[in-house]
Amino acid sequence: MRAVVRVAWLMVRHELRLLASLVLWAARRTHGTAAGGRAFGYARGQGAMIFGFGFVCVVESLTMSVLLRDWPTVHHVVLLLDVYTIVIVVGMHAASVTRPHVLEPDGGLLRIRRAVHVDVRIPLERIASVRRELRTVHERTDGELHVAVGAQTSVTLHLTEPVPHVTFFGRRREVRVVRCHADDADALVRAVTQARDGLLRRA
Repeated sequence: MRAVVRVAWLMVRHELRLLASLVLWAARRTHGTAAGGRAFGYARGQGAMIFGFGFVCVVESLTMSVLLRDWPTVHHVVLLLDVYTIVIVVGMHAASVTRPHVLEPDGGLLRIRRAVHVDVRIPLERIASVRRELRTVHERTDGELHVAVGAQTSVTLHLTEPVPHVTFFGRRREVRVVRCHADDADALVRAVTQARDGLLRRA
């Protein structure tokens, strides 16, 4: 029973964060960059897919409205669920836009993110190498994390020591290789390399 309650709470928290992302998106603000961090977006590659998914949801809502017009109570319930589904779909895109990857040179930290369900914090001194590497096939491997967007990653980080990644349902994994996508992969690689080298020189 406790496990069921925990899963329910995680789902509710996830959807609340999606709704909060809609507010940030409307206000043209981003999450996690207030302390001077540099943001690197990754949502551009999924725009068409999200639009297509949203369009299918709208068509399905209109179709169900026609089919259920003779059952007003059922129609209202289904319409409410359909509208909420569309809001969540838009919220997923908003979360990706408002929660970019963040490089915090002063804090010596790189945050690799994906909407509201991935936020891996990597100390810069643990980055052994960072390079641009386009991949469209990702096999699940122990010690590796693939944060794909549109089924692709474009940046690969190898670490000297593992960092923790907490999955959606709270399971903790240690990862030494992180692959992610960035709209401007070259800029992310250059910025991380410069920040890491500067940190090592100061040390």
